Amino acid sequence: MLHSFRPAPEFRFNGGERGTAIRDDEEGSIAPDPTSTLWAHQAGVNALALERFDGRILVSGGLDASIKIWDLEQCGNPSKAHTYAPIAKISRSDQTHKFGITHLSFYPFDSAAFLSTSYDQTLKVWATERAAASASFNLGFKAYTHAISPIASHLLVACGTQHPAVRLVDLRSGSNVQVLASHSGAILATAWSPRHEHVLATGSVNGTVKVWDIRRAGGVVGMLDHEDSLGLYYNGLIDANGKPRSRASARAHTAPVNGLTWTDDGAYIISAGHDRRIRVWDAATGKNTLASFGPSIRNSQLASVTMFTSPVGLTHPGKELLFWPNETEILVLDLHDGHVVTKLRGTGPTVAGVRSTSGAQRTIKNRIASIVWRGAGGGGSSSGVVMGGSNMPGAIFSAHLDGQIRTWLPRLEGEEDEDEDESLDEASKERAKKRKALDDVFNDLMGKKITFT
Repeated sequence: MLHSFRPAPEFRFNGGERGTAIRDDEEGSIAPDPTSTLWAHQAGVNALALERFDGRILVSGGLDASIKIWDLEQCGNPSKAHTYAPIAKISRSDQTHKFGITHLSFYPFDSAAFLSTSYDQTLKVWATERAAASASFNLGFKAYTHAISPIASHLLVACGTQHPAVRLVDLRSGSNVQVLASHSGAILATAWSPRHEHVLATGSVNGTVKVWDIRRAGGVVGMLDHEDSLGLYYNGLIDANGKPRSRASARAHTAPVNGLTWTDDGAYIISAGHDRRIRVWDAATGKNTLASFGPSIRNSQLASVTMFTSPVGLTHPGKELLFWPNETEILVLDLHDGHVVTKLRGTGPTVAGVRSTSGAQRTIKNRIASIVWRGAGGGGSSSGVVMGGSNMPGAIFSAHLDGQIRTWLPRLEGEEDEDEDESLDEASKERAKKRKALDDVFNDLMGKKITFT
C-alpha cells in the first residue's frame, strides 16, 4: 500500500481567509476560479510539522508569517469529506514572526511545544496548547532551516542561516552555546543522526555536505564526496589509530545542497541539490552508493527541501522508499536503485494565485513547499487506525504555494480508476499489465453479478 497513495481532495483545510482563486486554464491563460475560495494560508503554505506521538496535531506556516494549528481528529466521521478549521492562529506581529516561516518542527519528546524559523532571523519556541511564544532567539541572519535531534537529551537546535557557520542553540540554557564554522557559504540543510545523538549533517550552497561530532573540538569528522564510491576505509583516510581523517576538500553536489535526511535506522544519509541529483550515502563509511534517480528530479528553490524515507518496519531491509517533493508532484522512489515507484499528481495548478476581497491580485508558480508523514496511529508505527477508519500504513500531507494543504491516502489495489503512468519503469508497467490481465480473466469467469444462495 506504500506504492498506492492517491489524492484525497475530500479533506480540505480552511484558514478562514476570503477571496477567489486564480489559476491557469487549458489555453494557458490566467483566469479566476470562483469555485475555489478556501485556503489554509492565502499567501501560500511554506512549512508543515506533524507531532509524531498521536499524529494528531499539524502545524502550518505561511509566507505571510502566520502559523496555524490543526487537529486532525477534528473530523467526526473520517469516512466522509471534511473541511478542517484551525484550532489556533498566530498572526504576524512584532511579538511573533515578521516575515515568512521557513521551517517548523515539534519538540522531540512532547507535542506540547514546537519550533519555528523565519526570514526575520529568529528561532522561536511555542507552547502548542496556548499558541504563544515561550522563547525567542535572534540568529542574526536570515534563517533557512533548523533541526533538533529525535533521540538526544542535549536539546541543541542546529540552525542553518545565510552565515556559513552552523549555530547551535541550547533550549535548556536559552543561549547560543556553539558555532560550527567550516562551511564557506550559507547553510540550507541540517539533519541530526537518529542513531548517534551527537552526530549532525549539514549542507551548504557551495555543494558541500559535512558530518560533525559536536563533542569534538574540530567538529568535522567527514565530508561527503560524490566521486567516492569506496568510502573512508578504502581511500586511505583512516589513520594509524583507526580514526577517520577528514578530506581536505570534497563536494557532495556540484550546486547548492538544500535537502538532507537520514533513514530511520541511521544507516544512510540522503542529500539533494540544485544539480538535480539525489544521492544516497553509507553513513558509516561516507561512500556514495551510486543510486541513480534519473533525469526527472527537479529542485530549484533556494530554501530547505523536506523529504523522508519510509519508516522502519513498513518495508523489507534494503527496500526503503524515498518520498520526494518534485516541485509540482511527489515522487515515490526506490531508495537504493532510484527507479520511480509512483508519481503523485493532482497537486493543483502550475500557476496559481489569489484575488482577495480587497481586490489585490497575485499569481505565482505553484510548487510543493513541504511534505510530512502521518504514520498509522501517529508516528511511524505500522499498526493502528488512521483517517478513513481502516488499517493502513499512513497518510501524507503536503504544503503548496497556492495556499492549500493537500492530503494523500493509500488506495485499494485494483481500483478501476487507477491510472498507469507511462513514465514508470518497465517492471512497474509489466506488473500493472499482469494485474489488469488477471482482473479481466476473473471478470470473464465470474461475471459482473454474483449471487450466493
